[in-house]
Amino acid sequence: MGWVLLAVILVSECAIAVTPTDEQSELALPDLQGQQHSLTDYRGKVLVLNFWATWCDPCKHEMPLFVNAVKKYGADKVQVVAVSLDDASTRAKVPSFIEKEKISFPILLGSTDTMQKLGLGEALPATLFMDSNGKVLARVLGEISKSELKERVEWMLGMKKGQAPPELINNLQKKKEADITPVMH
Repeated sequence: MGWVLLAVILVSECAIAVTPTDEQSELALPDLQGQQHSLTDYRGKVLVLNFWATWCDPCKHEMPLFVNAVKKYGADKVQVVAVSLDDASTRAKVPSFIEKEKISFPILLGSTDTMQKLGLGEALPATLFMDSNGKVLARVLGEISKSELKERVEWMLGMKKGQAPPELINNLQKKKEADITPVMH
């Protein structure tokens, strides 16, 4: 009986640790100049919060999707915020990355602690979707696809009807096609 109770408590604690709450969505993070920005600053728009780093290849691959999403849906409706996990040794690369990718949305600085508070784990990239009221509606762990981004944003904007997209997609275990396609000689 004691083991069953312990198991129930541990499962409950794990569920609590990875489920974002409204309080956690009010998180404040600094930008590259050290100025604090609260996620509540972006209320009134769909918020796409992407965690990335300059040394992360999947992060580099998906960043143009976010740049294009802002262009397609409009900065007045969709706010993308990219949270860099670059540390002191790589943070100097962030401004040139921003320029190269033509990023016009805010870049904030975060940590894996920030990701964990939002139920995203510790692996990069990771993306969180919040509605215009600041409620967390979806999370994508790992590299997001164009269709996954489009499906969530359009559903949140009311452009798609029917059942909501899955609240959690875990792409961390997916392999690139090149990794699973046999090479024929």
